[in-house]
Amino acid sequence: MDRRQIAEGYRAQLGLRGPSDLAGTDPELAAIRDRLVYGEIAVRGSLDQRQRRLVTLVALAALQAVEEIGAETRAALRQGVGPQEIREALYQCAPYLGFPRTEAALRRADEALAGAGIALPLPDGGTVTEEDRFDKGLAVQTAIFGDAIAKLHASAPEGQEDILVRHLSAFCFGDIYTRSGLDLKLRELLTFVCLSALGGCEAQVRAHAQGNLAVGNSRQLLVDALTQVLPLMGFPRTLNALACVNALPEDA
Repeated sequence: MDRRQIAEGYRAQLGLRGPSDLAGTDPELAAIRDRLVYGEIAVRGSLDQRQRRLVTLVALAALQAVEEIGAETRAALRQGVGPQEIREALYQCAPYLGFPRTEAALRRADEALAGAGIALPLPDGGTVTEEDRFDKGLAVQTAIFGDAIAKLHASAPEGQEDILVRHLSAFCFGDIYTRSGLDLKLRELLTFVCLSALGGCEAQVRAHAQGNLAVGNSRQLLVDALTQVLPLMGFPRTLNALACVNALPEDA
């Protein structure tokens, strides 16, 4: 099969039957897009369908492309991604995108879930309490980044401890990373993609590229994830993130 046939078949799997709205006014660009996204990228690389759909969701959230979130949520459901997994992928964005952008994406996802007959709210996914959220978050943080976290805490300038110690460990890693529904490897992959799509976060992209290797994700998986979201975020951000992966030590 050529790219056109592959694209048509893959779009049908996602429930995207018939021409897109863009095809009526800009058929050439629609064809270029569909043949690249669905006829090439979607059928290559090491990502499974669950990973493809979830990295796409977080990239759309980072890019504030909320008008695409509903369709992507429905596509994820068609490919067997669970409602809790969709929710958790978007919750994972909150420490990096902030609440307004995360909530904007989540509203569109919730509309799609409700439209599919899924009762909301979904079951709770939290695993920490007010008393242990810092300690459990610190444990996850240390499991990913090792001794660097103790050094970060020890070197935090006076008056900056709330950001660099308390909120980073308790909120980002305690409230979010410890939640059920996604494992640590997938959460780290989603964080890497979210930061890459956000742009201007190369220091954090580099750190989380290293974190992905630490939890067992491969370099090729990171490259394949960037390939998946290349059509969404464009070459500059993709190449910047790829440079962060390539800058990792060879023995990492």
